[in-house]
Amino acid sequence: MEILLDHLWLHRAGRPILQDISWHIRKGERWLVVGGSGAGKTQLLKILAGDVWPDDAVPASRRYLLQDEWHDQPAEVRDEIAWLGPERQDRYERYGWNFPAIDVVGTGLHRTDLLQHPLTGAERTRCLALLRTAGIARLAERRFLTLSYGERRLVLLARALAWRAAVLLLDEVATGLDGVNQKRLYALLSGRRLRGSTWICSAHRAEDVPPGATHLLWLDAGTVRHAGRVTPKRLRDALAGAGSALQSVREAGRSRRNARLSVKPPRSIIELQNADVWIDGRHILRDLSLVVNRGDCWVVHGANGSGKSTLLRTLYGDHAVASGGSIRRAGVGPGIPLDHFRSHTGLIAPHLQTDYPRHHSVLDTVVSGLHSSIGLNFPVTPGESRRARAALRQFDLLDFAGRTLHELSYGQMRRVLFARAAVVRPRLLLLDEAFTGLNSALRRMLLDWLEAQVDAGVTVVMASHYRSEWPINATRELMLSRGRVTYAGTIRR
Repeated sequence: MEILLDHLWLHRAGRPILQDISWHIRKGERWLVVGGSGAGKTQLLKILAGDVWPDDAVPASRRYLLQDEWHDQPAEVRDEIAWLGPERQDRYERYGWNFPAIDVVGTGLHRTDLLQHPLTGAERTRCLALLRTAGIARLAERRFLTLSYGERRLVLLARALAWRAAVLLLDEVATGLDGVNQKRLYALLSGRRLRGSTWICSAHRAEDVPPGATHLLWLDAGTVRHAGRVTPKRLRDALAGAGSALQSVREAGRSRRNARLSVKPPRSIIELQNADVWIDGRHILRDLSLVVNRGDCWVVHGANGSGKSTLLRTLYGDHAVASGGSIRRAGVGPGIPLDHFRSHTGLIAPHLQTDYPRHHSVLDTVVSGLHSSIGLNFPVTPGESRRARAALRQFDLLDFAGRTLHELSYGQMRRVLFARAAVVRPRLLLLDEAFTGLNSALRRMLLDWLEAQVDAGVTVVMASHYRSEWPINATRELMLSRGRVTYAGTIRR
């Protein structure tokens, strides 16, 4: 398949998202789409897939060449385009599609969202082989929504391979994957199964750029800054200093926080003792003990499926500790509700980004942080509005207050979640892969904010796959493997 876009524009609520886009994608080319948060990368991929229609107010065209025949309507070639990325992945949680992983892969064989009939024996064999190729055959009978964020991504990768499409669209596909699974992804993209195929991959950071790309589309505020062959220098410029440069700056000041650790005796804010956590009949966390003291900054890491997200949601109170273990939160006791604890706890997590209805405004979303809720049951008070606007101002989002979430890019929505966490004036911050979908400049800004919170005495527990995202003043490190603690202590250099 070839795809030809000619002078396309896209507006949302009167605002330009994409401006005068012309782009020619030829068979077998492998494109990187790079640009800052809100540059229009996801919307451009949606236009390619036919999920979004560009403006019709200006002469423009979107054409597809398939088997020597040109098509002007994406619906005519839609089955030849497969999509993989966080936003598509979130649909499964939003709609409650909790099918066995092997059935999810099977929908790729039939090029449907849901299975229309049970898989045949031959189809099951083929799906199992694809799961094995992705390194996750052991998950075949697991329900999709019981999997970790990274495991879900690999299941959907197997589904995309089953689709056998002419064009594969990969939107921030490497985010949420640990090092081992990221290597599996890259091996599949450069392997024989996709030899000669066309793929288009968006990325923010150098670590998430798959090998084998032939071309680069550089978007800047919705306009094409470069479209052509990729070169190392051009890619470095487009990524704007992501990765190692940012890490070296942060390593230089990492000792700043450690110098004052002994000023006050530690007081715990959360204590887990021999905690076991079960979800949908599966044993996720096993005999876990952890003491989080006031002012600590814990970084939690481990492979996909190790229990990081479950731990953070257990600390927040979304999951219960099984009988025989215990969890104690400072200020919460008999007669004191959990909401008292949550009123001073900021949470940033992928499920929040998934769960919020897209018609909600940015302002209402931030105000809902004051109520630890998804949405609001009561009108926003003037005091709540003032606090929310102050939080939005911290993250340069005040102009977004009246917009709906539907109008935001993935990265802009993540910044809104930071404002939602900040509005409670947190004593504790729980961050689950909080920097997903952000370019290097925004990650730097948000890391600066996070480090300032730690310096101010805010307690932090965060999960991240990237060492470059660890705050310079992080004090503790927790490594998980299959739900068990393999290391808990001061950060290893």
